[in-house]
Amino acid sequence: MDNIYIEYIFEVEPKEPATEILIAELGFASFESFVENENGVTAYIQKEDWNSEILEHITILNSDEFSISFSKKEIEQTNWNSEWEKNFEAIQVDDLVSIRAPFHDDKKLQYDIVIEPKMSFGTGHHETTHMMIQHLLTLDLENKATLDMGCGTGILAIFAEMKGAKPLDGIDIDNWCYLNSIENAERNNCKHISFYEGDASLLKDQKYDVIIANINRNILLADMKTYTNCLLENGVLLLSGFYKEDIPTIDAEVSKYGLQLQNTIERNNWVSLKYFKS
Repeated sequence: MDNIYIEYIFEVEPKEPATEILIAELGFASFESFVENENGVTAYIQKEDWNSEILEHITILNSDEFSISFSKKEIEQTNWNSEWEKNFEAIQVDDLVSIRAPFHDDKKLQYDIVIEPKMSFGTGHHETTHMMIQHLLTLDLENKATLDMGCGTGILAIFAEMKGAKPLDGIDIDNWCYLNSIENAERNNCKHISFYEGDASLLKDQKYDVIIANINRNILLADMKTYTNCLLENGVLLLSGFYKEDIPTIDAEVSKYGLQLQNTIERNNWVSLKYFKS
């Protein structure tokens, strides 16, 4: 039997950058699929994951900078692959990395990542994923043990393997993301990534040279001690999933564990931070 979904139709004015921010916040609130249009975005969440307070923590809805209205209705599950094919556009990062679906042409860049995003978060379109790829482009990942925490589609772990990282672990608490990551890794002929369904409790006794954590602010703060304990000496911690105004809070927490901030990337008020453990 098909799953029942709740469909929200958001009208956003002005559309950018509000639509990007809205999609990210909804993604962190368990919405699974998004279709952008000329007036805003349509978002879907499984009825079993929905509750009447689901939008209470979507902060952009209360912003004075944007006008956002919405309607909602209950629907049967649609053909998600068909929806993605109509709306998912290939993108490029720094003219070096191509991120595309199987139905897009290969642009013959240095790195070609092919993903079927379905309902998972992390297509490269969102600012946070884009910035993480920019950070990874600058790193020597050859034979570096790497963790992709909150892996979504698996895109960052896949890219890390393309750059020589191994072994790699990808972890996501969402079953759909876990399964989608495995599928995408196979599609990109990855040989060194192991994916796990769960949270930071899976990291006991694990050690990594590089940890990638593109998750929301509160989870990062709650799990920071675990991440830093898992990071080897001379290791790199890449963080994203929060706004520029969150930097002092994030930095104060990371600094407790002796890591030094090395680089900051910003896109449309979203940020990504690179830390080093000496």
